[in-house]
Amino acid sequence: MSGFASTADMTPKKVSFKKLGDGLYAYTAEGDPNTGVIIGDDGVMIVDAQATPAMAQDVIAKVRSVTDKPIRYVLLSHYHAVRVLGASAYKDAHAILASDETRKLIVERGAQDMASEIGRFPRLFQGKETIPGLTWPTLTFTGEISVWLGKREVRISQPGRGHTAGDTIAYVPDAGVLFSGDLVEFRSACYCGDAHYEDWPKTLRKLKKYDPVAVVPGRGDALIGRPNVAAAFTGTHNFLTTLYSTVQAAVERGETLKQAYDQVRRVMDEPFGHYAIYEHCLPFNVSRAYDEARGIDHPVIWTAERDVAMWKALEKGQS
Repeated sequence: MSGFASTADMTPKKVSFKKLGDGLYAYTAEGDPNTGVIIGDDGVMIVDAQATPAMAQDVIAKVRSVTDKPIRYVLLSHYHAVRVLGASAYKDAHAILASDETRKLIVERGAQDMASEIGRFPRLFQGKETIPGLTWPTLTFTGEISVWLGKREVRISQPGRGHTAGDTIAYVPDAGVLFSGDLVEFRSACYCGDAHYEDWPKTLRKLKKYDPVAVVPGRGDALIGRPNVAAAFTGTHNFLTTLYSTVQAAVERGETLKQAYDQVRRVMDEPFGHYAIYEHCLPFNVSRAYDEARGIDHPVIWTAERDVAMWKALEKGQS
């Protein structure tokens, strides 16, 4: 891997705007963070805002190509900067929605995460000067709520810990479409730097109970049809459990973080190395897995300085 995290990934991605059903769209870009669009009778909900207001303008343009209804809500699936810092572009939104736990995480680590992710993803943050600051939810919830866009219900819930402690999904019952955030990925590595490995498979099982006919994952192509949806769930589950079980075994053997990382590469490079952002994610993923396997339940906060120190230790073998 040449370059820290995604600093070498400066090639623009091809954007797709895919229709999943009546008034339901997925904005995707070859493994970059996805945005969901839900159009109801009297307005629109955006699921994940993009990394910057400049990037969000392209989402808005795509929305305007299919409807002139106002964008009333922006839903944050979790707190990561690449998902939320574009929210200020949706100037007419009545509310920015998030789980209570997501807001707590923004309070605790939002500023550090912003600096960290800007350093990791220079291409996604090329318009960082348009970011006014942290994105703060204006309406939070615990458990499950329904937002009504006219007669269309959007069921929003926090199904359990996984990608973060505050993950939130949106489900549209009249169409059977699930917007999963980063709890589900498709042919993209799961980023697990702030994850809860033990809980994530349990949360996936809860999502499966929706029996969706289409899914907008956090990264990767939108999935239409139950066989494709099942493939995304299986791929996500296999990635997580393979990584965590490998690190658990290394911890049980008393191995160092670097030894655990090297073993994960031996096990995972062949079956998963072609996934989007695999090389970016793996050092962060193994670091968090090593902590959780040693009993550290609350993920350690990533800072720009910690990012670089960890990367040097694992990728370059420096201490």
